[in-house]
Amino acid sequence: MAFGPPLVYADQAYSIVKRNRDVCAILLIANIMRCFFWLGDHFELALLVQSIFMILAQLALLYICIKYRPVTSPESLGGTSARPFGFWQWTGYAQYLEFLAALILVLSIAILIFGRMEWFVWSLGFVALGLESTLPIPQLLRYRLSFSLPPSLDFYATILNHPFGAPSNYKNKTLYGFQTTTLIGWVGGDSFKTVYFFVLHSPLQFKVCAAFQLSTDLVIVGQRLVYGNAEPPYKLADDDLEEALRLADE
Repeated sequence: MAFGPPLVYADQAYSIVKRNRDVCAILLIANIMRCFFWLGDHFELALLVQSIFMILAQLALLYICIKYRPVTSPESLGGTSARPFGFWQWTGYAQYLEFLAALILVLSIAILIFGRMEWFVWSLGFVALGLESTLPIPQLLRYRLSFSLPPSLDFYATILNHPFGAPSNYKNKTLYGFQTTTLIGWVGGDSFKTVYFFVLHSPLQFKVCAAFQLSTDLVIVGQRLVYGNAEPPYKLADDDLEEALRLADE
């Protein structure tokens, strides 16, 4: 239970350079908050150890993502992030560590002030577990570009935001690009932990959020069975896009 979930996300290392860093953000923030939740409600030690190993695994994956950042990333393209303060789209690894350190400091102060209040501990647990349970939702919805490209690259922005470029699974009728091994890991891991939480009578937050996450996984499984993973029409491969961008700079 402590080592399984972190190992599932080791599968991300294979394709991390093709993806954004938001998965790392969700898991890092959620598991840091879960460690503080443990200070107020001492749930199973295995779950605390799991959070610690998950934090270490995601820090390593985040480093890989930044080190091998593709030329199509907002930072490489010189685009402007649509997020406040460019959140989680910074250029250096140290900036991410500074944010996480600030988060730990804020949570430390909060737990010292409100740690004895049941409502605070209860809310902290739901925020931590609820945030992690949203992990499959982006795959379910498949967001469009969240940043703007320079005017000279408007053509590529049009392709990326085309109904078949970065759209919903429903419009594409395919789950192309989503690894089957990751999906199996999600469903297997979430099924096991849901049963684990109910059998060991873990806090309510674990039960509710695990059940929600598993239900989202099953919807994605349904999409995979109905739509398959065929390559969608009008798809511009990442490698082709990177080559096009290099040619545009020449």
